Amino acid sequence: MANTRTSRKIAIVGVGGVGMGCAYSILNQGLVDEMVLIDVAGDKADGEARDLMDGVTYAPENCKVYHGDYSDCKDAQMVIITAGINQKPGQSRLELVGTNAKIMRSIVKEVMGSGFDGNLVIVSNPVDVLTYVAWDESGLPQNRVIGTGTSLDSTRLRMQLSNKTGVDAHDISAYIVGEHGDSEQPLWSQATIGGKPLMDWIEDGDEGVIKKDELEDIRKTVRDAAYYIIDRKKITNWGIGLSTARLVRAILENEHAILTTSAYFNGEYGLKDIYTGIPAIVGENGVERIVEMHITDEEMAGLHKSASELKEVLDSVREK
Repeated sequence: MANTRTSRKIAIVGVGGVGMGCAYSILNQGLVDEMVLIDVAGDKADGEARDLMDGVTYAPENCKVYHGDYSDCKDAQMVIITAGINQKPGQSRLELVGTNAKIMRSIVKEVMGSGFDGNLVIVSNPVDVLTYVAWDESGLPQNRVIGTGTSLDSTRLRMQLSNKTGVDAHDISAYIVGEHGDSEQPLWSQATIGGKPLMDWIEDGDEGVIKKDELEDIRKTVRDAAYYIIDRKKITNWGIGLSTARLVRAILENEHAILTTSAYFNGEYGLKDIYTGIPAIVGENGVERIVEMHITDEEMAGLHKSASELKEVLDSVREK
């Protein structure tokens, strides 16, 4: 990567609820030294930047937050794109694709026109399709264009398992793969509680653990979580803000952390030329590699079904 980037500088494109959820979470964790907010609504971006700056002395680290334009992306380590039309009550993420794909292409064109040479992080929905669109438009290597993928779904799954078992969610490992949306697939075979496989907890009848027939209800609760929240407050923003901050930390601090991001497949799990949610090792150059696990035939079929649905939608917005 070029060495003209400013250390710990990021740009966030889109200052709606999701963009500001990301900005607040990143600022409040002291992850960056400089944050530029970009939006077609310039006055709102300016007001949001001023509002955040008013509280910077209470953040863990000093940070310069300001309203800027696409030229400010030139020396950023990372550009986070959250812009697009919001999901309405009862609407699936995939139904947003036509308009948001056009918005994504126009934004990426502006970002790359600045001379940007960092990592692109895509949050806008449908995130898997739009991450592909962003990569296609950017000309960047596949590993440096990353979507938030099923990171939020995976933490929702961990929280559901925690609620059922009474075990701290930090001691639970569980992944959702595939689409960040209706066709997502939980990897029950890879879930562990305190290092012990979930299925062993079920078979051993450990006190407080869930029963096998409850797994389907948990899957549906996780899948439908966004619908529940949007029906009540019109958007989801805090959970995805925290999930994005976790991804930002892994990249800026070169953690080599395993996170469920929208990553590009080049033969892993028998899939090619698609972005979708999968556990991957993430560091300063984005996705270092996808982690291939020994999942069940049923889980593999679910992942492929999800990928097939995404490809069908992606084909509808590809530039010919």
